[in-house]
Amino acid sequence: MRGRLKHEIHDNLDVLLKALPKRITSQVKNEGRNDQLLEVILDIGRVPTARYTDSEVVLSDVDVSASEIGGVVDRVGRFDADNRAGIERTLHRISAIRNRQGEVVGLTCRVGRAVYGTIEIIQDVIESGKSTLLLGRPGVGKTTMLREAARVLAESRRVVVVDTSNEIGGDGDIPHPAVGRARRMQVKNPTYQHEVMIEAVENHNPEIVVIDEIGREQEAVAARTIAERGVQLIGTAHGNTLDNLMVNPTLADLVGGIESVTLSDDEARRRGTQKTVLERRSPPTFDLLIEILERDRLNVHLDVSDSVDKLLRGQQIRTELRSRTQEGGYRKTNRVNERVLRRSDNKYSGRMQWNGFGGDDYGEEGNRTPDYSHIQPIAVYVYGIDRGRLERATRRLHVPLRVVDEMEDAQALVTLKSHYRRRRAPISNAESVGIPIYVLRSNTQHQIEKLLVEVFGLSDRELGLRERSNGSKDETKAAIDMIRKGAKQIDLKPQTANVRRRQHELVRRAKLVSHSYGVDPNRHVRVFKG
Repeated sequence: MRGRLKHEIHDNLDVLLKALPKRITSQVKNEGRNDQLLEVILDIGRVPTARYTDSEVVLSDVDVSASEIGGVVDRVGRFDADNRAGIERTLHRISAIRNRQGEVVGLTCRVGRAVYGTIEIIQDVIESGKSTLLLGRPGVGKTTMLREAARVLAESRRVVVVDTSNEIGGDGDIPHPAVGRARRMQVKNPTYQHEVMIEAVENHNPEIVVIDEIGREQEAVAARTIAERGVQLIGTAHGNTLDNLMVNPTLADLVGGIESVTLSDDEARRRGTQKTVLERRSPPTFDLLIEILERDRLNVHLDVSDSVDKLLRGQQIRTELRSRTQEGGYRKTNRVNERVLRRSDNKYSGRMQWNGFGGDDYGEEGNRTPDYSHIQPIAVYVYGIDRGRLERATRRLHVPLRVVDEMEDAQALVTLKSHYRRRRAPISNAESVGIPIYVLRSNTQHQIEKLLVEVFGLSDRELGLRERSNGSKDETKAAIDMIRKGAKQIDLKPQTANVRRRQHELVRRAKLVSHSYGVDPNRHVRVFKG
C-alpha cells in the first residue's frame, strides 16, 4: 500500500564491514549491536572506535596503521572533491581526513540505511504540493527522511534528486532502490550544486526537485529560482530550528530574509515599538518547515511566512508537534511557544523563550537553580575565545552548551571581532557550510556571559534577577507618574533586553510612549508623552 509500509531497514552492513580491516570487522560483530551502529572511526596512530546510538566503544587496544587505512581506501570508491567516497549500490559513506601532503590519515565510515515507512508522519505535508524544508542536527535522520520522501512522491509524480555527495541515491551510476522511481542527478563538485539544481529544472521537466544540504548562498538563490518556476522543492539545510536559519546570513533568504525597516512615528506608536524594526524581506522559498527534534518527534511550521513574521515581532508562534506512538502511528499536538529575535553587535542572533516564563510575579523561583530542560543543547566550536571562561560561564548560568574539538561536530562557531575581520580558515570554513557565527567584541567574562544569555534566550526569572526586575518596575512606574505630572521625558537606568521589554509594556499600558537608546550595556529606555 502506497507510503504505508512498516519500518523496514536495509543497510547492507556486511558490504561496509568487508571494506574494513578484518580485526575491526570481527570486533564490530562481537559487539552484537549492528542495528545501533552509526559509524566506525579509523585514525592513524589511534585506537579504532565505533559510535553507536547511545555510546562510543573502543574496538581494539592496537592503534590503526597506515597500511590499514590504505587498504580501506583501495576497497571503496574514488574520493570526490569533498573527500567523500562510497560503495556502489549502497548508502554507506566514507569520509577522509588528509594531511598537508594530501595523504589520507583518517576515515569516518558511516553506515547508510534505507528506512522504509518513516515518511508517514509527514506524508500529508510533502504530498500537499508545497515546498518543504527539513532542519535538524547531524545524524537525526534528515537524509533518511528525504530519501523516503523522494521514493513516495515518485510513485505518482516526476521527481529528480540532486545528489551532491551520493548520500541520497548511493554510490555508482545506478541509484539505490530506496529512491524508487525518482531520477538522480549526480554533482561533479559540491561547488557546482546550484548549477545542477537549475539544470535539473531546465532539462528534465520535474514536478519535484529533492536536494540535500543547501548550505551556500548560490544554492539558496537557485532554490528560490526553482520555486518561482512552480516546481515543488523538498530539501534540507544546515541548522536545527527556524531561529537558526533566520540568523544565518547565507540561508536566511530560504525563509524570506530579514531586513531593518524604519517606521514612521505614527506607525511606531501604533505598534508600540522602536522606529527601527526587523521585518521579512520577501516571500519565503519554502512554504513549510519541519524541525526534526528527534527521530520520532517533529515540530512542523505549517506557514513559514506567519512564523517568521511573528518571530520578528515577538509574538506567539503556533506549530504542530508530531510524534510517533508505540502502536506505529503518530499523534499531532498544537504547540504554542514564544520566540524572540534580537540584534547584537550588528549581527543577528537567535534566542528562544518558552511559555511559562516571564511576567512580573516571580514568587520564590529566583532563589532556585533554574531548570533548562526545555532548552535545546548547543555544540559550539571556539576560535580565539578563552575556553576556560566559556566553560565557567556555562556552569554559572547552568546552560546546556558543549564545546567541541572538531568543526564538523559544531552547530555554531564563537570567535572574536578581530579574528572575524581577518576571515581565518575556521571562520571561512564555517561560513562556507552555513554554520552560524557569533562574534564577541572582547574576550571578557562579561561578554561571554552576555552571549550565552542571548543565545539561550534566558529570561530574568531564569537568571534570578528578581530584585533588579522589581526595582526596574518601581522606577518605570515613578517615571510614568512624573510624565503625567508634566515632565517632558524621563531616562530610565540601563537594563537588560528582557527588563527593557517589560518597561516598554508598562509604558504602553499607561498610554505613553517609550523608545530605547544607546548601546549595551548602557542601553536604556526613555519615557515621554506621545
